[in-house]
Amino acid sequence: MAGSNCVFCGIVANDEKKQIIFQDDTLVVFSDIRPAAKHHYLIVTKEHISDCKVLTPEQKPLVELMVSKANEILTEHNGSTENSRLGFHWPPFHTIGHLHLHAIAPVGEMGFVARMIFRENSWWFVSPEYVLARLSNEKKSPQEEQAPEKENPSNPPAE
Repeated sequence: MAGSNCVFCGIVANDEKKQIIFQDDTLVVFSDIRPAAKHHYLIVTKEHISDCKVLTPEQKPLVELMVSKANEILTEHNGSTENSRLGFHWPPFHTIGHLHLHAIAPVGEMGFVARMIFRENSWWFVSPEYVLARLSNEKKSPQEEQAPEKENPSNPPAE
């Protein structure tokens, strides 16, 4: 654990009065204190990992487990996985430096501010697919992904 100044480490250690929905040896799940929709859960690692940017390829199964647990929790609590948003805040745009996945549903219930805070694949909030691809060395930064490709005269587009 990172120490007494990490809020999520306190919750993991059961020092905080927080309703834990699920926990095992790897993860803890609880409701967000400022929900963006009816169902807004945080899937938090028990091990203190500062954020998704420091993950290594060896930790790809951890992210997959977090995604699987997020979908399972949404389903168990009657939240639609079809109308959900899963994602991580991308550093430096996070308030708590402890790896956590947001699971939010229904997306249609999110207000204007929540839609901005949890805007998919923005500079500040990225999808689990982006993180997993990054761990597989398949993608660039979210901003580079959104930039249109420049035409290369030596490689004309296929017709």
